[in-house]
Amino acid sequence: MQWENLTSTDFAVAVRSTGVCILSFGVLEKHSEHLPLGTDFLNGHRLACLAAEKEPAVVFPPFYFGQIYEARCFPGALTLRPILLLELLQGVLDEIGRNGFHKIILHNAHGGNSHLLPFLAQSSLWEQKPYVLYYYVDSLSGNRHAEWAALLETKYHGHACECETSISLANHPHLVKMERVPEQPAEPLGRLAGVPGNFSGVSWYANHPDHYAGDARPATAEKGRALQRLLVDAFAEFIAKVKADQVAPALQQEFFNRVHQVEQA
Repeated sequence: MQWENLTSTDFAVAVRSTGVCILSFGVLEKHSEHLPLGTDFLNGHRLACLAAEKEPAVVFPPFYFGQIYEARCFPGALTLRPILLLELLQGVLDEIGRNGFHKIILHNAHGGNSHLLPFLAQSSLWEQKPYVLYYYVDSLSGNRHAEWAALLETKYHGHACECETSISLANHPHLVKMERVPEQPAEPLGRLAGVPGNFSGVSWYANHPDHYAGDARPATAEKGRALQRLLVDAFAEFIAKVKADQVAPALQQEFFNRVHQVEQA
């Protein structure tokens, strides 16, 4: 169920019947020369909606505020001051909670959020809230991982690559410009290899200065539909586990009970 498509009355029913809201995080950034700026939030929101059709949940409207400072050197990127970004995210989560959801799934649809969202989850221990955060990254294991690999012709992936372009072709083919796919694949340049084990703000830029990682030439909509099916099935299973979970809420309450004991000592 999509939050923005529900009436107010139907929304209240959805909150009671599902108890779970999904917030899919994308951004606005360059995706080589052939994919739209909104690729991450477009695909992420679509995936969340498909998963929520299989395992009922409410999906927050398309969301494109996240960590994407490494794309500020390209036209079309949208960034917010770091403190403002964190305040915005916390405000949105609090509003979701105020509307009655006791469980919120943070779904990461953009690799650059891989540090931000865990920090956001950890920050939930700063102040007690009426909801629990669950952080989900698209992840496949076992047979699904093998099936995913078997569908692809290229080995290196990362950004605007074969898999991301294929899924985009399945979701919004009118926005994909296959004639603009670079003639050569984009392998990591390793310009920071002289400092092994290091992570810097320019680490991504050092490897991929054109915001392209992989080879999109073999991408097809047929592959995209197959890849998305694997992601949807895995995500739906995660939603079901979150809905059934009673451990995380109990542990969070136990944690804050101990915090209050320390404060009152």
